[in-house]
Amino acid sequence: MAETIPQAVARRRTFAIIAHPDAGKTTLTEKLLLFGGAIQLAGEVKAKKDKIQTRSDWMKIERERGISVVTSVMTFEYGDNVFNLLDTPGHEDFADDTYRTLSAVDFAVMVIDAAKGIEPRTLKLFEVCRMRDIPIVTFVNKMDRDARDTFEILDEIEQKLALDTAPMTWPIGQGKTFAGTYHLAENAVRRSDAEVERTKVNGPDSDKVVGLLPQNEQPHLIESLDLAREACRPFDLKSFREGHLTPVFFGSALRNYGVRDLIEALGAFGPSPRAQEADSRMVQATEPGMSAFVFKIQANMDPNHRDRIAFVRVCSGKLERGMKAKLVRTGKPMSLSAPQFFFARSRITADEAFAGDVVGIPNHGTLRIGDTLTEGENLLFRGVPNFAPEILRRVRLGDAMKAKKLKEALQQMAEEGVVQLFSPEDGSPAIVGVVGALQLDVLRERLNVEYTLPVDFEMSRFSICRWISAQDRIELQRFIDAHRGDIARDLDGDPVFLAPHAFGLNYEAERWTAIRFDAVKDYQVREAA
Repeated sequence: MAETIPQAVARRRTFAIIAHPDAGKTTLTEKLLLFGGAIQLAGEVKAKKDKIQTRSDWMKIERERGISVVTSVMTFEYGDNVFNLLDTPGHEDFADDTYRTLSAVDFAVMVIDAAKGIEPRTLKLFEVCRMRDIPIVTFVNKMDRDARDTFEILDEIEQKLALDTAPMTWPIGQGKTFAGTYHLAENAVRRSDAEVERTKVNGPDSDKVVGLLPQNEQPHLIESLDLAREACRPFDLKSFREGHLTPVFFGSALRNYGVRDLIEALGAFGPSPRAQEADSRMVQATEPGMSAFVFKIQANMDPNHRDRIAFVRVCSGKLERGMKAKLVRTGKPMSLSAPQFFFARSRITADEAFAGDVVGIPNHGTLRIGDTLTEGENLLFRGVPNFAPEILRRVRLGDAMKAKKLKEALQQMAEEGVVQLFSPEDGSPAIVGVVGALQLDVLRERLNVEYTLPVDFEMSRFSICRWISAQDRIELQRFIDAHRGDIARDLDGDPVFLAPHAFGLNYEAERWTAIRFDAVKDYQVREAA
């Protein structure tokens, strides 16, 4: 009997993993995939070249530096659930990619280093989750190393994130003596992730618990477990779903502790796909009509075929291979002839997908980040904005004969969201904008590898970029005419004002009070207008 839409939606769990760099996010991702049968052998992030490399970091620059620089999308099953896991870049230079990814998930797993606690990047990512009302599950990683006191970690989460904590598991020992996890609600022990079932015990003083530790550490474990059961908050599903409380799990992804506890919990109480806000109404996940939005574009995942994949989050209904969908921005139909599920760079054809699923739509420049697809309804999903770049550079090309090829490549990179591209009104060379310097390294690497275009970057006289608009179009045109040398157009043809410094921006803003200078552009709404 075919699965109904509500049944399919109830089984979906779509989440992102967020963390400060080096907290162990990519290792945790691999172990979750290993449980889902998606990979046979987990690699190490800093593996030597003769070892299997991390599967979610598939770009050359990612493998060389041991960091994630793009969002990887992976679909797998565990138990009765279908998981859509989005592994986000941890580095702050790729904040815009992470922000777009968080628009496509229903909850997030926050990975914290047990020795370092809440780090600056974790805090920023959490703030984005809070803005989007995304529930958070916490995984305290690296308990097999020197770690801070467990209660101290919980206190820091509560103080710095203003988030209630409910420890679900408790570490049995730490550092060299870390020996497993104790499930507080079930009074059960799991020594390692190799154990499918937990072992029921009578309490913290059971030999099956304290016997895992050296004798001198046993009294402290009993005391801390008793205190945790008495003093810590119990898990409250409603509070978690509303974003007020985070369930906390402890473990070591590298050493196979605590990950099975985590994935079982994600299936048990992770939220299924929620309603999505559109411009005209809320779209319920169980509605029969298909709707989806594009949150990411990735080009050249297969270097042998100049492919271009738009990643869409299905919001309602059923997306079926071969169906016709309406691209709301243009009003034109497009055929979804080969939708795909992804496991990092590997892919399989998706015959059908439901709300919460993330699928790739191959296309040749038709789809853009923020686009909405429906079965006919004029809907626009909100929340995939562009942010003003913090670094502006001109691209220097050694071979002038390749100028046209460079223009096309930059256009594709901009459509993909790797950089923002600005074309000055006065006809001078294009300017690229990025959030962080590492994005320039990625752009240089990809232009060289994928397009055989060795480039360099040179300083621009501008350092600040703002989108400009006005209620009176004549007034906007007057401003543009008066600042021709400081005006450029973005990828959509919208005007931006380029300033050499903050003083110059503020000076013009005070003189031209009818002009709006925006650091964020919700281009989706503007394009449809």
